[in-house]
Amino acid sequence: MSEVKKIATRESYASALVELGKKYDNVVVLDADLAGATKTVKFQKEFPERFIDCGIAESNMMGVAAGIASTGKVPFASTFAMFAAGRAFEQVRNSIGYTKLNVKIGATHAGISVGEDGASHQCNEDIALMRTIPGMVIINPSDDIEAKAAVFAAYEHYGPVYMRFGRLAVPVINDNPDYKFELGKGITLREGNDLTIIATGLCVSAALEAADQLKAEGINARVINIHTIKPIDEDIIIKAAKETGKIVIVEEHSIIGGLGSAVSEVLSENYPTLVKRIGIRDVFGESGPAVQLLKKYGLDAEGIYKQVKEFLQ
Repeated sequence: MSEVKKIATRESYASALVELGKKYDNVVVLDADLAGATKTVKFQKEFPERFIDCGIAESNMMGVAAGIASTGKVPFASTFAMFAAGRAFEQVRNSIGYTKLNVKIGATHAGISVGEDGASHQCNEDIALMRTIPGMVIINPSDDIEAKAAVFAAYEHYGPVYMRFGRLAVPVINDNPDYKFELGKGITLREGNDLTIIATGLCVSAALEAADQLKAEGINARVINIHTIKPIDEDIIIKAAKETGKIVIVEEHSIIGGLGSAVSEVLSENYPTLVKRIGIRDVFGESGPAVQLLKKYGLDAEGIYKQVKEFLQ
C-alpha cells in the first residue's frame, strides 16, 4: 500500500496565493516578518511589487490591509494565528469587520500542532475570537486540496474572511473527482447511523481513521467535515442528529467558542441532542513534538476512538 501524501496547509495557502496572483492582478499579499514560516515568500518571489512586508507589527498590518481594500484591491494579510486573531483583534474588529472591508486573513500555525513553539504561539482561541465579529467568514480546511479551494472561495466572496492553516503536514483526503468546496456547506465523508463525528481542520483525517476502528467493532459512525465554521451548515448538523442520535465534535481548538460550541448552539435551538466535545479542555498548550501533543490531548485517531467508545457506553 502506497504511503499517504501529506502536505501542511500553510504550504497550500502560499501555493494558492501564487495561482491567484497569476489570475488576478488586484491580489496583494501582506506579511508580518514571517514570510518564510507562512510560506508567502513564494508570492513575494513571483510578484514582489504586490507583496508588502509590514514587519513585526501585526496590528498595523491589519490597518494597512483595510486601507488597501478600500481602494478596490483584495489584500491577504498573513501571519501566525496567535498574532492575527490575538494581537490584532481590535484592528480586525474595528478596521475590517465593522467597516465590512474585503480583507482576507491567512492565519497559519494555528492550534497545538505548532509544537515546540509552545503555549505562547499555540492559538487555541482564534476561532472563538473571530466568531464574535459580525459578518466574519471562518474557514478551517482539512487538507491541501481544501485549503487551496478555500483561498479561491475567499477571493470570490466579498467581505472579511478568516482562514486557519496549520504548520504540521496532514494527509490529503479530498483527492477525489467528486470533491466540491462550497462556503457554508459541510461534507459527509462517511455514512453511518450509530452516531456522527463532526470534525474540522487536521482532525478530519483522524476522525476518519477513528471511524475505521469503530467499524471494525460493528459501530457505524457518520463522519462530517465542517470546513466553514461560520456561516455553519445547520441543515447537515440537524439531519445528522435526527438520524444518528448522538454527536461527537472534534477540533484542534478550545472546546469553548469553537466548532463544539457552534454545533451545540445549533442543536440546542433546533434539535436537542446528546453531544460530546473533543478538543482542548480549558488549558493552555505546551511545548513538544506536534504528533505527541495531538496524542496527549486525545486528538489523534486512537484518542478519538477511545473517547467515542466511552461516550457510547
